[in-house]
Amino acid sequence: VQLVESGGGLVQAGGSLRLSCAASGRTFSSYVMGWFRQAPGKERELVSAVSRSGAAIYYVDSVKGRFTISRDNSKKMVSLQMNSLKPEDTAVYYCAGDRFIATMTQSSSNLEVWGQGTLVTVSS
Repeated sequence: VQLVESGGGLVQAGGSLRLSCAASGRTFSSYVMGWFRQAPGKERELVSAVSRSGAAIYYVDSVKGRFTISRDNSKKMVSLQMNSLKPEDTAVYYCAGDRFIATMTQSSSNLEVWGQGTLVTVSS
């Protein structure tokens, strides 16, 4: 599986952006998918993750109620709808995938596939 993100950009605080991640390969539905972000000078953090079927979803506390993750296995896509954006959401956002949820949540440095990243900048 290979991943390509799109949808980043510059937005004012309170605005919205939708990030998309397109996957190639035949086994997308076998992967737990997630969105990470890394702001300058900060550690990478898991923002949201979705199970293979889409039934189980995780959000970091700071984005709950504002961000929504979704996946479409038929289109091999995972998206992150980001509303009510704040300046502290500014970061490079990465789409990532792995066959195991534990790797996604506990050992992100070992994740099987990563996208190239897309920059989200939220101005105040």
